Amino acid sequence: MKITVDIDKCEGLGMCEAMANDYFEVDEDEDKVVVLDDAPPEDDRPHVYAAVQACPVLALTLDG
Repeated sequence: MKITVDIDKCEGLGMCEAMANDYFEVDEDEDKVVVLDDAPPEDDRPHVYAAVQACPVLALTLDG
């Protein structure tokens, strides 16, 4: 599984960071999300999936 972000859609709202701060961080200067680890281990995948689904602008996807 790989996390991808559509930077053009991202508004830096931080829902993903609030739910999975080990994987997402909003860059304060750019107001865009930074993916800290794009390949979560199997144990964290449900947690990361929930954070991706929480994105109100649908900027995040999981591939694989």
